[in-house]
Amino acid sequence: MDARWRIALAGLGGALLIVVAASPRDPFGPMPLISTPGRPEFHSFGWVMAAAPVAATVAALLLVRWWPYLLATAGLLVTPLVVQEITALVFPRVVYLAVTVAPYPLAVAGVLGCAQSLLLRHRPGPGSAVAGLAAGSVLFAAALRGATWLMPVESLPVWRVVLLLAGAAALVPALSELRYGDPEAVAPVGEPWWGWRRLRLILTAGAAVFLEIPLALLHTERLAELLDVNGSALQRHPGAATAVVGVAGLGAAAVLAAVAGLWALAGALTAGAVLVGVSAPMLLAVSVLGFHGPARWIGALTGVAIGAVVAATRWRVAGGVVLSAGAAVAIYIAWSATTGNPQKLVDQGSVVPGMVLLVLVTAAGTAVFGAIAPSLAPRGAVPAVLGPLAAVLMDGGLRTVQVAYQDRPGEYSGLLLPAQNITTSAQVLLGVAAGVAGIGVAHYLAERWAERKRAEQIRREAAEAERERLARPIHDGVLQVLAMVKRGEAGSELAALAGEQEQALRNLLRGGGSLTRTESEDVDLTAALALPGVQLSAPATAVVLPGRTGGELVAAVLAALDNVRRHAGDGARVWILLEDEGDGVRVTVRDDGAGFTPGRLAEAENAGRLGVAQSMRGRINDLGGTTTIHSAPGQGTEVEFWVPRR
Repeated sequence: MDARWRIALAGLGGALLIVVAASPRDPFGPMPLISTPGRPEFHSFGWVMAAAPVAATVAALLLVRWWPYLLATAGLLVTPLVVQEITALVFPRVVYLAVTVAPYPLAVAGVLGCAQSLLLRHRPGPGSAVAGLAAGSVLFAAALRGATWLMPVESLPVWRVVLLLAGAAALVPALSELRYGDPEAVAPVGEPWWGWRRLRLILTAGAAVFLEIPLALLHTERLAELLDVNGSALQRHPGAATAVVGVAGLGAAAVLAAVAGLWALAGALTAGAVLVGVSAPMLLAVSVLGFHGPARWIGALTGVAIGAVVAATRWRVAGGVVLSAGAAVAIYIAWSATTGNPQKLVDQGSVVPGMVLLVLVTAAGTAVFGAIAPSLAPRGAVPAVLGPLAAVLMDGGLRTVQVAYQDRPGEYSGLLLPAQNITTSAQVLLGVAAGVAGIGVAHYLAERWAERKRAEQIRREAAEAERERLARPIHDGVLQVLAMVKRGEAGSELAALAGEQEQALRNLLRGGGSLTRTESEDVDLTAALALPGVQLSAPATAVVLPGRTGGELVAAVLAALDNVRRHAGDGARVWILLEDEGDGVRVTVRDDGAGFTPGRLAEAENAGRLGVAQSMRGRINDLGGTTTIHSAPGQGTEVEFWVPRR
């Protein structure tokens, strides 16, 4: 199996573990999405329960490179909770804390790390689908568990065992493939974990989860004092007090997301908003289907599958927009068809409208997460933004929208109150559709701009390579003629060389010629390097290279010999060692001249003398070879060239 499919399979297994971790029968379990949260309050051991998710979140984001192990750890930690449901065992308080609080953030970070790995491996389809499943699995868990006042699913513990085993089995191939971690899951590439671009995501996500603790200190009396209102008024209107706390948390979380970056802010707000938007419709749909057997989990599973398929296509942004807008339209239809009283759907047990609503909202939530993920992956922000930041914004949003939930005389008032005001959710989902469209357009424009930058960089590199190509023969030929003139050398040899170089240079500048050997002519290095005044050591048989490779290698050797003649000093001797290594050829030029200090080459290059940089290293680098130079004052110089045989 290809590595990328092993990773995708592990992401699916991680989504199953999220379902197990997010669907306990305890009504106070993590992420009870379909219930509107109240004001946070903690007492005695509850403070430890509040601090534990902060530590788990920060640890998970620090270890996102080892996301397969995060998922495996989440599976191990949630196992005692599953065993407890089957056997009724009682665990110590510390064990209960670990198995209740830690698995969920570890599983979410692991799945989103898997999604980021796939996206950075240039597999946007599977990566976006896995990111969507991170949200879809939570929605499915909420539907599977049902509303807290409904009849529980008696077979839920059995299903949790099946899901736990299936999720663990799906992790095995990825654990084998990525046993030393997954460097592809970390971005920006080359940025250490303590680098600001990565560290700010971890810090802001941890701080966002920590917000629950100071918000719990805003009790009724303190709120009344801060708002300068009567405390009894807040006690008579608990929804208003909860909304005030929600606004405070929402504002603080938005500021933290902005610190993480504009992309993080846009992604977190959109992801949090879609979870807020689907909450009340899910509450209504699950209540409608609560006593109709497996209908609610079949509908949720169908919606998650549709959303994941949409996220896997190239039309994921358009699909997210359509599904969000479609869910909003379905909500308005349900509101209108019941004359503004969706409670009638529950009273009548209308299965089809409930099923349609459940499928649309779960599909929208899944697709939106998948549509957002590709814009966050290059910045390494998928686990932090779509995990803790989105969850905290959702929590604050659910508290804030309670100002829209008004009791009306003669109508139902209680746990279904959010469902009675689902038009607020429709408005939020329309905003989500606009947000997804905006992120998609911005991501498209950013990619086009990056492509233009890459094209411009390639153009500049090509132009630089062409200048170097032209500079090499000029250095080898024309500048050698000028050097001979400067040294006062004259005669027929100089005149002939000058004439040849003039003609060759004219042809080169017209684009109709080259100063090096053509590619069609093979080069016998043994013969080409048998030069007067040079001691050559070569194999007994001819060493032949293709025309371009051999010609460039000979030109580099001649450039090295020219440097010996000019810089080694009078009386310096030169040796050439030619070695045929089968897959390549190695040529070593050694002299016993004056040598030079290690920094001399850099000084010459900075001064514009590019003989070594262009005529020697440049030529060999273009052939895929290497150039090594060793020298010291008074100990001569050794230049070694190696080129592949091709």
